[in-house]
Formats: sequence, C-alpha cells, structure tokens
Amino acid sequence: MSLLFTPTQLGTLKLNNRIVIAPMCQYSAQDGIVSDWHLMHLGSLALSGAGLLIIEATAVEPDGRISPADVGLWSDETEAALCKVLQAVRRYSNMPLAIQLAHAGRKASSQVPWEGGQLLQAQNGGWSTWSASAIPHGATETPPLALDQAGIARVKRAFVDAAVRAHRLGIDSIELHAAHGYLMHQFLSPLSNQREDAYGGSLENRMRLPLEIVDAVKAALPADYPVGVRISASDWVEGGWDLAQSIVLAQALEQRGCAFIHVSSGGLSPRQQIPLEPGYQVHFAAAIKAAVSHLPVIAVGLITEPEHAEQILQDQQADLIAIARGILYDPHWPWHAAAKLGGTVEAPPQYWRSQPRDQKALFGETRIGSR
Repeated sequence: MSLLFTPTQLGTLKLNNRIVIAPMCQYSAQDGIVSDWHLMHLGSLALSGAGLLIIEATAVEPDGRISPADVGLWSDETEAALCKVLQAVRRYSNMPLAIQLAHAGRKASSQVPWEGGQLLQAQNGGWSTWSASAIPHGATETPPLALDQAGIARVKRAFVDAAVRAHRLGIDSIELHAAHGYLMHQFLSPLSNQREDAYGGSLENRMRLPLEIVDAVKAALPADYPVGVRISASDWVEGGWDLAQSIVLAQALEQRGCAFIHVSSGGLSPRQQIPLEPGYQVHFAAAIKAAVSHLPVIAVGLITEPEHAEQILQDQQADLIAIARGILYDPHWPWHAAAKLGGTVEAPPQYWRSQPRDQKALFGETRIGSR
C-alpha cells in the first residue's frame, strides 16, 4: 500500500493523505485584502485531492509584507475578505486548510517578482523595514531598523492577533514562518543577528524570539489547536544557520507541543550556494526526523515525481511531502500520483466522470447515473 496515500495526523488534525500543498505567495492582494484571484487559486487547489492546503504567507502587520501586494491578516477588513474566500472554498471542498503567518523583516518592501523583486524605495511605494540588527539583506540596500524591546513586543502581539483571527475564521492549523530569510529566520541566523542583548549572541538567545512567538500563539489558542513551524534548515553559507542548530530548534519546538515542522532551506543571504537537484533538502528533513521523538516532519524541495515522494516516506526520511510549484503546473498532481501508486483521492462529484476507465477506484466509491 502506498504510504503517500495513508491517513496521518498533525496533532489533532486528521489528514486523508500525506500530500501537503506548501504556501505559495500570489502577490495579488491590495492593502492586505485577498482578491478574486485568491478565490480561483485556492478553490482550484482545494479540489486537488491533497491532504492539506496551506494558505500563502500572510503578513501579521503591514510592515511585514514581502511586497505591497501580499495578503495580510491584521485588521477586521483583511479578516472579512479572507472569510468570504474561505466560505466559498468550504462550500465545495472539505480539505483541511492551514495558513502561514509571517513577517518579512528586512526582506519586506519588495517589488513583486514579475517586476524584479528588488527593494522598493519609499518614493515607489516602499517602507522602512525591520530586522534583528541593522544589517541589509543585500550589500547595497538600505539597512533595516533593528527592533527594540517595544518593537519586539509589537511583533509578538501581531502574531498573536493574526493567530486569533485565523482560528476565528475556522482555519484548521497555523504554520509560523521562520524560514526563507524572513524575520524569525533573521533572529535565528548569526549572519543577520548581531545583537548584544537577550535576543542575540548564543544559540539560546537567537532562538528566543521565535520560541516566544510560538509560546504566545499557542497560549492564545485552544490547547489542542495544531500550530507548526516552517524553518530553513541551513543558510547554505559558512558561519550561518545550519543543520545542527536546526536540530536544537526542532527539539525545542517538540517540547512545546508543536504539531509539525516543515523543513525548507536558504533565503537569508545572497551568498548562498545551493546545489539544486530533486529532493535537495530531504537530507535536512531526515536528520531532523531522526533527532525528534514524535514531531511530524514535512519534507519539501523539488519533489516532483510520485515515486520519489513515496520513496522518501518509505525510507522514513519524512512523514509528509509538500508540493509547491509542481502543483501549480499540475493542479491534479495528487490524482495522477494516486493513479501511479495505487492510491485513492477525494474528488468532487462534478468531476467523477473524468475517472479513467483503468482507474475505477481512483476516486473511491462513486456512482454516475443518467437517462
């Protein structure tokens, strides 16, 4: 039997299979408010047959947006707009939904990718950014402002407020974004964090803010509500954040009752040297899985073939497989994976007649009639 299509759980959240749709920024919001694009995008992915759909990086405050077109969840207006989208998606799909709550830190105030993705100056719609230290992401960029104690308190409150809004919306789980060079990652890495207070220096100090955010968010939600964290397991830069430190962080997250850890890498430094190949990050997930007792580990990174995803699970390198670009290219990737691996997926009855003649069990028990 295919492991990819066996049920699993993230805390109390039950999933029909082990395929996770990773969060993917769409840069299609206005003032943090989701648009009709998000309805079409999320609606399509929610019909894909995956086990879990994670909504894109959602800023907890306006300054935390990667770009001016990022989704936000910091106000009644942003919450109400997302509510409408979720209600429409829920009407036709019972796929569990999570949301990634994020703050971009010094990587905020950027152009959208198809306009270059570079730092926006104030005269072009940009804003001052925040980080652990006043060290720019790129050597020629305007340095961010180092968060003081009041700023740190503000950011923690913003994460808590957004988490409460997400729970109120009926979202099934929260993923806190501590990867890809964004704010929490900036506190973790010695390349971007050169503070001399309780939030800098030692590994314990550099982990302090991310762990305080985890604690604060979990304290504001029901005890059994699943909260997970996405990390970059390595900066891919000598002297930066690395696997050994990631293992310590993962063990701290497990002790705090996190529901999962989503293992990615990179994004903090333009000096990164990443050897891109299928599954190039899986060894990070495997090492972390071996170092924790029961914390579910999600692997991600150029996993495009169903057989590869299945082998990762069979080899016990991870517990779940996240797909991102691959499912944008093939929105029914889980269907096709199930057909190859002998699995079963949920599909809306409107699509049942698309089941191939040689795959009569692909959509489970179905019945089509006509006269």
